[in-house]
Amino acid sequence: KKINLQEFSNDYIVYMRNNHYLCVRMSNYIKSNMLSTLYSIGHGHKTAEELIKELHSFSIQFLIDVRSSPFSKWAPHFNRGAIEQLFKNTDIRYYYMGDCIGGRPLNDDCYDENGFFDYQKMAEVPTFKKGLQRLIDANTGGFKVAIMCSESDPSQCHRSKLIGRELLSEHSIEMHHIIAPHKIKSEADIITELTNGAWDPHSLFFDNDKIPYFKSRKAYKSEPEVVEEYD
Repeated sequence: KKINLQEFSNDYIVYMRNNHYLCVRMSNYIKSNMLSTLYSIGHGHKTAEELIKELHSFSIQFLIDVRSSPFSKWAPHFNRGAIEQLFKNTDIRYYYMGDCIGGRPLNDDCYDENGFFDYQKMAEVPTFKKGLQRLIDANTGGFKVAIMCSESDPSQCHRSKLIGRELLSEHSIEMHHIIAPHKIKSEADIITELTNGAWDPHSLFFDNDKIPYFKSRKAYKSEPEVVEEYD
């Protein structure tokens, strides 16, 4: 089908993707194609060698640990002390920031009424904003930075549902989520999956401000049991 470009104003761009013509706001096309040097990775059950191989495949310079509790029962070689020592022997510098941009802050105001972490509330915490700004500054400086948590699947982790969401929605920086050596998944694709396609970055009506907020995948705080007392 022929497209009459005169039907669209200068605020839009028409381009081809997967053999289909797409019409997108020019500002959103520019934003979604901005260069980003920010990545994420989950250690899961990887070996230390596998983790380093994945990081090296994207020339990562700095690894930022965003685990609120930087210890693993199933992967003790990724405990904070062990991983600090590990990266002293590599060309990647390790830093811990789980105390400011971790997924489980020690702040009762960050829970919803059902005990889930509410990422919209967490995004407004001053310490989180300060930590996020450090990532933004690193991206501005062109440094290759990867944030690390324990969850292998980025769509189930606050790396995408909180940090990646804030970077994309509020700062037009799209995080790259490392899946395997030389293989990444975009933040936009993950949000599209999380919303079952309801949020589409390539829609004519797409607006970054409408990226939804998310919550933790499970409740971390339960209401105290009510004990009935009888006189």
